[in-house]
Amino acid sequence: MLSLGHGYSARALAARLAPEGWHIIGTTRGAEKLDAPHAEMHIWPGTDLGPLVARASHVLLNAGPTDEGDPFLPEVGGMLAQSRPEWIGYLSTTGVYGDHAGGWVDEQTPVAPSTRRGELRAQAEASWQALAATHALPLHIFRLAGIYGPGRGPFAKVRAGKARRIIKPGQVFSRIHVEDIAQVLAASIVRPDPGAIYNLCDDDPAPPQDVIEHAAQLLGMPVPPAIPFEQAELSPMARSFYAESKRVRNDRIKRDLGIELLYPTYREGLRELLERE
Repeated sequence: MLSLGHGYSARALAARLAPEGWHIIGTTRGAEKLDAPHAEMHIWPGTDLGPLVARASHVLLNAGPTDEGDPFLPEVGGMLAQSRPEWIGYLSTTGVYGDHAGGWVDEQTPVAPSTRRGELRAQAEASWQALAATHALPLHIFRLAGIYGPGRGPFAKVRAGKARRIIKPGQVFSRIHVEDIAQVLAASIVRPDPGAIYNLCDDDPAPPQDVIEHAAQLLGMPVPPAIPFEQAELSPMARSFYAESKRVRNDRIKRDLGIELLYPTYREGLRELLERE
């Protein structure tokens, strides 16, 4: 597998595939990430991707788009059209659905991003879909909800007294544990369905303050005080997350890929993270 932009979710997949005998090749922009476990790593830009693409039976596209578009498409699009891998996966985001005022969305919901980040993702999806349609490539799109897992949980902030329960009435987010992302990707590899789009999320869209409260309770610490959204000091990035509220359905991964979530709600996920610590 060639993992272009070998990040957090891709590393979880590599940990799942490596014991099965897979050889994973990853790219990164930072030299500090060259020691990623389970993967042969290369710096990009700076590495000729041609030989790596030619070797790959499976390709995972992890990199986020910029205002110039997907960073890998201009270089590897033509290569993929020639090498014709068995499976291509693109990691996108449920942000492409935009705001639904807490309503439900599924894979049939029209793409209608309401943030610039969502717009860029929607454009990148469309660009990869156009390439796949032109060359009959086995593209699969995975729209990820908010990712958490080892090293990405609320416990550090709760312990440090920096966690806040920001209250915005009606606000809900969907989430997904990184190990559930890995099992969905692995299942798709076994059951390829070119052109398929999958939502990756758990069974319990929930207000963000509920997650913080539960984390504090698991730690036996005081629940952080509630702060009205209007009074919260948030970065532009954090504030943009609160601009959208939706509940994401995950029926397709269960029906089509036979997925049984390892962590069906944040409660199981947070408990596992604490036990792992």
